[in-house]
Amino acid sequence: MSPSRSWLLRLVIAFCFAQAAVSMARPAVSYRALALGADERAIGVIAGVYALLPLFAAVPLGRRTDHGRCAPLLPFGVVLISGGCALSGVADSLPAMAAWSGVMGLGHLCFVIGAQSIVARQSAPAEQDRNFGHFTIGASFGQLVGPMAAGWLIGGDMSRTSALALVVSAGVGVLSLASLWRIEHRAPLPTRRHGPKVPVHRILRTRGVPAGILISLAVLSATDILTAYLPVIGEHRDIAPVTVGLLLSLRAAATIACRLAMPPMIRLLGRTALLAVSCLLAALLCAGIALPVPVPALALMLAALGFCLGVGQPLSMTTVVQAAPAEARSTALALRLTGNRLGQVAAPASAGLIAGVAGTAAPFVMLGVLLLVAAGLGTRKSRRTDGERPPVRADHPAAQRPRSRR
Repeated sequence: MSPSRSWLLRLVIAFCFAQAAVSMARPAVSYRALALGADERAIGVIAGVYALLPLFAAVPLGRRTDHGRCAPLLPFGVVLISGGCALSGVADSLPAMAAWSGVMGLGHLCFVIGAQSIVARQSAPAEQDRNFGHFTIGASFGQLVGPMAAGWLIGGDMSRTSALALVVSAGVGVLSLASLWRIEHRAPLPTRRHGPKVPVHRILRTRGVPAGILISLAVLSATDILTAYLPVIGEHRDIAPVTVGLLLSLRAAATIACRLAMPPMIRLLGRTALLAVSCLLAALLCAGIALPVPVPALALMLAALGFCLGVGQPLSMTTVVQAAPAEARSTALALRLTGNRLGQVAAPASAGLIAGVAGTAAPFVMLGVLLLVAAGLGTRKSRRTDGERPPVRADHPAAQRPRSRR
């Protein structure tokens, strides 16, 4: 990687550790809650609280980032992630676990808003698909390692070992601080600091932004419910925690493979067709998980599902960034994250209710329906976001960035 892009490599490394901490903690929270007597409904509520605080904080943080620096959000987010993980490990009641899960979710939001805004701000339009794809590879590596580590640590004494996994995840999160140096180019623009705020309703009415938000919501809800409810499926089907961790890691590995292969897939199919087809296939695979299939078949389905789900997040970021007004891109990304968190509140809560009534496999049928809707939205995206690049504004960092080595 060239020196001018070393910031992206360090950002990917930091995101890998931060996401690994969260991905390790999420199934550990589910197992610890089960050890404390939680049922399917309580698991859904705890998973939903993870997204509740971020739901209200995303837009204010995005506004702040549009008119200021992004980098301070990263270490602040890491502190909240690690604190939420550690305190979840010592909590001895379900309400306390839910509260610290919310703190963890707020930390993850802070980190992601800051990091996505840096990528959007420091990438030329022609680089955005590639850079957002590389950025999300960090998340996928974390999602690969985290559940596997949780599965290895959680054993017979579920209460003790799940608490250990949560404390270890806090330490993993702290490691991300090591690469958070000189991530952001120090050239803040006057228009970013003093320009007028673009109304939220104007951003949401911009063609391409609502579709990007809703596709991202559907894809992330699928990933989130997989992480929270596969341990419950495993308990009901007598699948060991270590196997569940390996299955979740297999899904993440397939997502990494997808994101590495995404540039040629975009050239072959175009962004719109790739989004629609991937969501359609993911819908069918999610519904298939509801079937009582053997573990090898479940592994193949999760690998294929992980590959399909790998498309939605980076391409929805590019869709929103390129469609939104240039002076409100961080706010638009924050609105996308608000949609994600709304899905993370509503989807697990709905999944908990459905699981309590229709069984633990029913939430995956619900995900299939949600992804079918996303596939339909994917076909209605703006033509401009399907390979056509907007002109670079004179006040955009990519236009002002010197061509010489930094």
